[in-house]
Amino acid sequence: MKRRIPLRKRLLVRLLIASVLIAVCSVAATAWLAVETTTRALREEQGQDLADDMRILAELSGYAATHPDWKGVQATVRSLAATMGRRIALTTAERTLIADSARKGTSLPLGAAATVDPLHTDTYTETGAQLSGIDPRAVGPYRLTAKERAQLKAVAEKQRTCYRRFGVETKVEQSPSGRPVIVGSDGGPAPDYPTVDCGYGLLSDPTGTEKKALDDLTEGARACMQQHGLGLGSPLYLMLNPTGKAPVSRYAIAKFAKAGDAKAMKTAQTCSDDALRAQLDPYVAPVAELYLGGDDTTPPRFDMSPANKAKIVGAAGLVLAVTLAVTAVVATRLVRPLRALTEAAQQPPDRHVRVPVTTRDETGILAEAFNDLTERRARLEAQRKAMVSDIAHELRSPLTNIRGWLEVTRDGVVDPDPALLGSLHEEALVLQRIIDDLQDLAAADAGTLRLHREPVSADELLDQVAAAHRVAADAAGVTVRTEDDGSPWLDADPVRMRQALGNLVSNALRHTPADGTVTLAARRAGDEVVFTVTDTGTGIAPEDLPQIFDRFWRAEKSRSRRTGGSGLGLPIVRHLVVAHGGTVVAECEPGGGAVFTLRVPGAPAPES
Repeated sequence: MKRRIPLRKRLLVRLLIASVLIAVCSVAATAWLAVETTTRALREEQGQDLADDMRILAELSGYAATHPDWKGVQATVRSLAATMGRRIALTTAERTLIADSARKGTSLPLGAAATVDPLHTDTYTETGAQLSGIDPRAVGPYRLTAKERAQLKAVAEKQRTCYRRFGVETKVEQSPSGRPVIVGSDGGPAPDYPTVDCGYGLLSDPTGTEKKALDDLTEGARACMQQHGLGLGSPLYLMLNPTGKAPVSRYAIAKFAKAGDAKAMKTAQTCSDDALRAQLDPYVAPVAELYLGGDDTTPPRFDMSPANKAKIVGAAGLVLAVTLAVTAVVATRLVRPLRALTEAAQQPPDRHVRVPVTTRDETGILAEAFNDLTERRARLEAQRKAMVSDIAHELRSPLTNIRGWLEVTRDGVVDPDPALLGSLHEEALVLQRIIDDLQDLAAADAGTLRLHREPVSADELLDQVAAAHRVAADAAGVTVRTEDDGSPWLDADPVRMRQALGNLVSNALRHTPADGTVTLAARRAGDEVVFTVTDTGTGIAPEDLPQIFDRFWRAEKSRSRRTGGSGLGLPIVRHLVVAHGGTVVAECEPGGGAVFTLRVPGAPAPES
């Protein structure tokens, strides 16, 4: 009676449930990960966009600060656009296009992102935030000549050497105007205490170029200050004179404000800034409007609109449906051969059912293994039946002979003379040999076959086997000879090895005609000793070679005593050799004799 499997325990149902759980968890995890990743990416992108915008504005402000016009800015705009992945466009205040990284004819964004004006900049530069200030890269007439730069550089190197004598490490940095500035090794301002001894004033003195520019700046600021009632004798006005810090000494003005009139201080600062902007204006590019946009190839961002939510739900449902369908198909294909295996295994033992192999996966391998097991079981059953029949046949013949001679002797038909007793004794020996062979095979099958190992000389072993069969060989007219190569030694049971070789020699004598030869040889082959028993008999057919070591198997199906023994000799040989850790094989051609080769582990020769 077939046992019914509960629905919840069926492999198909369990696979479907597992697939649904996996799909649901995968969809949920993927959705959560997508939301978290997108949110984080949007935040990072917003911050990165702001930093990129500031960088673009700073780069273009630097270009405007160092060029009197916008000619040639197209290459800079395209390079920045390629680096930032943004669209960059520059126009005049009237929206006349100056440069654009987009294709010609592309419309501008609705509003400008910033105004590029190096004289009124809000960019963040290497000198700090310039809030409505002047870009420090706009130096105009304060740019030093090559000769002045070389002279100031020499002075700076001398001051560095002086600082080093006081144990202070410094380095020289170059300002946008080309003036060298000594700073500390960490980039901060250099210490003040050795400045007098090191001649700091020599480096801070304005050059000819700077003096001329500062004089022009002073004249420009003069009119503004006079308009506000600040005359030439005012201390604030004097603060505009050259002090070595181009383009104007704002540090001195700020310092004076602590003791002066705050309103006058503010007026002087405004006048100096206006004069400086007027002085730099011819050297910088005109004011331009900066337009920024996304890359034209970037698709619009995904928003969680109702339509998009419906798309997500639909995609998740589709994933679930596909998962269920694929799982059902795979599970059905997986369960079908398992059911066939179950039905075949439940058949009665006398029915040898083969399972069709429909796949090459693990289930197909299992089906092949089941079919092999079924075939082995069938062969074993056939061998068992044949073995019972063979044992009965082997025992019946000598027992029938003994019983018949005893009955005729009891009835007085034949006298119990020595010849009769010898015949009965010979039949008893046949029975004894069959029983002994069966015991050896049973012990080998049970793993209880005991070996008494000791060092054995291969040539002595061959001589003993040849001597034991010399009489039978002479009676059959067959020559038995031995050959050895170097007298190899082995660690073996000498009795069992003589039994194995003796069975092979007996088998060879039965199948070798008169005037034939049986040769026993031994040689060393690496770590093994190789024994060969070669005869010049009738040989064995190639189709019979795989069966010659089977129990009770004989090529002559009549099982006559004149053509063979009981069929147990060769199986015993195989078991004995395997028990010694070796192998035995047979090679022959019909009509050309047979060669049996035994390989057993060798051993070093014992010390004398």
